[in-house]
Amino acid sequence: MKAIAAVALAVLIAGAAHAQGYPNRVIRIIVPYATGGNTDFTARIVATRLGEALGQQVIVENRPGGATNIGTELVARAPADGYTLLMGGASNAINMSLYANLSYDTVRDFVPIVLCVKGASVLAVQPALPKTLSEFIALARSRPGKLNYASSGPGSSTHMAGELFKQMTGVDIVHVPYKGNAPAIADALGGQVDMVFSGVPALLPHLQSGRLRALAIGSLRRFPAIPDVPTFDELGLRGYESITWFGLMAPARTPRDIVTRLNVEVARILGGRELGERLVREGLDASAGTPEQFARFIDEEIAKYARLVKAAGLKGE
Repeated sequence: MKAIAAVALAVLIAGAAHAQGYPNRVIRIIVPYATGGNTDFTARIVATRLGEALGQQVIVENRPGGATNIGTELVARAPADGYTLLMGGASNAINMSLYANLSYDTVRDFVPIVLCVKGASVLAVQPALPKTLSEFIALARSRPGKLNYASSGPGSSTHMAGELFKQMTGVDIVHVPYKGNAPAIADALGGQVDMVFSGVPALLPHLQSGRLRALAIGSLRRFPAIPDVPTFDELGLRGYESITWFGLMAPARTPRDIVTRLNVEVARILGGRELGERLVREGLDASAGTPEQFARFIDEEIAKYARLVKAAGLKGE
């Protein structure tokens, strides 16, 4: 027993010493999507300001593919030393029920650091398609299986936004997954797909230019960045809600002191007035909170999406 206690004490001392010297080299934030999307946008804002706060370079690495599982697994298997972080999101909750043989467990293999931002999915269509949601639903019902929608990938929050839309309206539209919001929007702009579900930041310039038209947003209130876009709920799809969120996570067993420091620094960054106003302009809300609050939020998201995945009969490939 004395030997076990001595080992435990040595581990605690080593962890504290490690945390005190943190960081002394480059920190990586892994984004499991392609560049140019909403997750990437959030990660780069946080990385720039976090690097300034810590006095150490913080870089963003995009590792798209595998429905975010490639980048996520990379972080799950990384050393638990605070130098490899994940900008996680709804996919990390969705994939828990979507894939039968997931190579990682979002709860077991990660420690939540801080919930950074929340947003909402928007349904945007090509200008030639109907101008209102009711007209679009009528068109989709008259052409079952003929219209398609792009998402940022299988198991993404935007994929779930489309599935929830199908459930609540009874329309038959085809899902076309991409490796991020940017390529999904690019094909919507190019006419390869009829519509796209996406978060606001990546869509905003194309809505402002008129190259795409937003029919509805999946929040329960309108967003200041696109105040003229109504919610699905107010247009008759009562209770429709499809939020997006992004938050920093680290491999399990990352020292608590490191998690706490990162939480405090990022929360301070997100609480700044200038950044808060910029996020609002981009269609996002700064969040923050404690690691424990983020952990409870993730648990709630896992349970919520498990119900949707089961109801829709979805299975990851």
